[in-house]
Amino acid sequence: MKQQRPSARDAVIEAAFDLFSRDPSASISEVAAAAGVGRATLHRHFAGRADLVLALANIATEELNEAVKSAVAGAPSWTEALRLSMGAIIPLADRNWFLAQEPLEHHPDIAAAHAAQQAELVEAIDEARKEGAFAPEVPTSWIAAAYDTLIYAGWQAVREGDLTPAQAADLAWRTLAHGLKGETT
Repeated sequence: MKQQRPSARDAVIEAAFDLFSRDPSASISEVAAAAGVGRATLHRHFAGRADLVLALANIATEELNEAVKSAVAGAPSWTEALRLSMGAIIPLADRNWFLAQEPLEHHPDIAAAHAAQQAELVEAIDEARKEGAFAPEVPTSWIAAAYDTLIYAGWQAVREGDLTPAQAADLAWRTLAHGLKGETT
């Protein structure tokens, strides 16, 4: 059976995810070369670098949302849903690393998606707090910031080859839920 080559657009997207995750300053020419297409072909699909980055951000956001939704389906508690979502997000480091490096907050769709994700995170934290997962005196905003920062740390550890995605997710959750002490009870 003959293996089908991805469309030029898909090849550009995959090449851009790969290049931008390793080098956020990679040029459009480098993306085109890695995708095996000419710059003219790339420009038929994306007006320029900003358009390509925006498309990647939308794809990455959708992938994150789908991964989390799938991971938390049927979770027995909000606390477990937070743990499972962390475990779903960290393995996507290779496709999302560029999001942490690329300023996209100015784009209305990206800002709205980020705000929706943050609202869902705050709701989950507040519900997990009711379950006893977090100390009542710790502000929700602090827990949310720690959650996001630990995901970033997990992405970085995976990217640098220090941990597998599963190890990074487990360590990030352990740190959020129990701190850095040796015991986890």
